[in-house]
Amino acid sequence: MIFDHKTIKKFSMIGSRATFGLVVYDLISEIDDLIVLTADVSTSAGLDRFRKNYPNNYIDCGIAEQNMMNIAAGIASENFNVITTTFAPFQTMRCLEQIKVNLGYMKNKVTMVGLASGLVLGPLGFTHCCIEDLSVIKSIPNINVISPCDTLETAKSVIASLKTNNSTYIRLTGGSNSQIVYKEDYNFEIGKPNEIIQGDDICILANGPMVANCMNAAELLKEKNIYPSLYNIHTLKPLDENEIINIILNSKIIFTVEEHSINGGLFSSISEILCKNGIFKKIIPLSIPHNYITSGSYNYMIKKLKLDPQSIAERILNETK
Repeated sequence: MIFDHKTIKKFSMIGSRATFGLVVYDLISEIDDLIVLTADVSTSAGLDRFRKNYPNNYIDCGIAEQNMMNIAAGIASENFNVITTTFAPFQTMRCLEQIKVNLGYMKNKVTMVGLASGLVLGPLGFTHCCIEDLSVIKSIPNINVISPCDTLETAKSVIASLKTNNSTYIRLTGGSNSQIVYKEDYNFEIGKPNEIIQGDDICILANGPMVANCMNAAELLKEKNIYPSLYNIHTLKPLDENEIINIILNSKIIFTVEEHSINGGLFSSISEILCKNGIFKKIIPLSIPHNYITSGSYNYMIKKLKLDPQSIAERILNETK
């Protein structure tokens, strides 16, 4: 697939869910054994055109996510390329046992796409918001875990997941008209962090939409003569420990920024690497506390949790005085 400026801009306008649908539609011409399973979310996943034009490659399992994962594992066992998708809390927690047994334990390879994770479905409350999925799936062996930072990286993640030997969970966050992080095509590799901004000895590690928010926060910090480095940690598992250690050793203070619970996500992953290797550095998490706040619009909840660019910049400024 060719990712030029026009395509990248289109992806950004339509958001990660519709981008996923477009990418899958294009991939069927290259991967004729691709089978897509959904739990009654063809429209939400941008898959209506795929469903209509490739009915033999599409299975709607209805609102029966556990059955969807069992069917997906069976098809995968016959060496088909399989993608499943539904809203993130149902793609992960509702069918966790099936994921553990059929994918993690039995090693049937399936790419799972969690739609509208994080806080973007805030008006529906925490039945639909998903701040636990990374920690839950990360705990199961033999499954990659990816949190793309923008819509281009969403496309790259789907393509890369089909080429790997393990199952993969791809966490889609944010809505339409999302900010572009990568303005040009780039080399995406599962497990390898990407440097977004080269700075001084203050280091920000982020993933998902928080990468864009941190880019904006870095612009605000420049006005205070603070120049942090910023890295996109798109993969939570596997994570290149040597690369993370090299980044950390060159940093005086580290901030992790994520649209996920403070438990089990990016902060936990980085902390585990530090402890395991006997590295003592100050690391400050900017994440979602271990509780459920009042529901509301996406922007309201991001600001409430101080994950907007202004709040991120203020927190970094206060911690580095």
